[in-house]
Amino acid sequence: MVNERESVTAKICAYVRAWHSNRSREKIFDDYLAYDFMGKEEYDSIYELISSGLDGSEQLSREETELMINEYFAPIPLSRIHFNEVRLADFAAENGKIQYVICGAGSDTFSFRNTNDDIEVFEIDHPDTQRYKLEKIRELEWNIRGNVHFVPVDFEKERMCDKLLAAGFDPTKKTFFSILGVSYYLTLDVFTDTLRQMAELSSLGSRVVFDYPIKTGDFPQRVARLASITEQLGEVMRGGFDYNEVSRALYSLGFQIDTYMPPEKVQREYFSGRADGMRAFENVSLISASYTAGYDYE
Repeated sequence: MVNERESVTAKICAYVRAWHSNRSREKIFDDYLAYDFMGKEEYDSIYELISSGLDGSEQLSREETELMINEYFAPIPLSRIHFNEVRLADFAAENGKIQYVICGAGSDTFSFRNTNDDIEVFEIDHPDTQRYKLEKIRELEWNIRGNVHFVPVDFEKERMCDKLLAAGFDPTKKTFFSILGVSYYLTLDVFTDTLRQMAELSSLGSRVVFDYPIKTGDFPQRVARLASITEQLGEVMRGGFDYNEVSRALYSLGFQIDTYMPPEKVQREYFSGRADGMRAFENVSLISASYTAGYDYE
């Protein structure tokens, strides 16, 4: 099961959303609250981390730092959150009152950007990460709306299903689950168990959205470099999944894929013709799947 703690890579993803919102003229996704949530001190500290080569071994120029952000850190978080939130908005428009479960919510700002009262939000994260987030919210004096629930889960000791139900989750309502940026660090068996718990909670027509790395064998240079960077930051990426493995796992749990975006389609959809040269990662796919039937527990 997912054991998502506050991490350097999570902070870098939050930084990327803030940086892109503040600086890019060609916005893939505009998280206009990301900078406010981080605050100048943390924002500057992440910039300094990147510009130091992540380990203090070098000092990159501003141009080199921005090139590194564009090349390695920005493409995956920006494309997956756009993919996710466009589908969430469509799902809410189609179904009226829904539930939205954000797994590994981290510094996600949706709960404060959301203007649709029909979306009831459940943010799931490790207790340490969630404690950090709630402290930031208190410092900022942001108001937590009545339709937002923070659900701490220690995945080594507790089941997500149990904690969600205790927090008021209604399994009879259609639900949109997002699990972004997590599969990179899990085996297929562990990730499938995460999906299984979502299936247990899903009513017909519910949906799950996630990104995952493709099992590519010999990694392209940029992919190998990103894996090296994350390992340097203390987080080891796994070998990725094959599409057939993912589709079989989803089907066995009662999910049917409704949207599949392999890297070349992600490139066309979000990065084609950009002046800054940012491009999709060669090994990252995006999936949306709908819950259509009970699954096989065997």
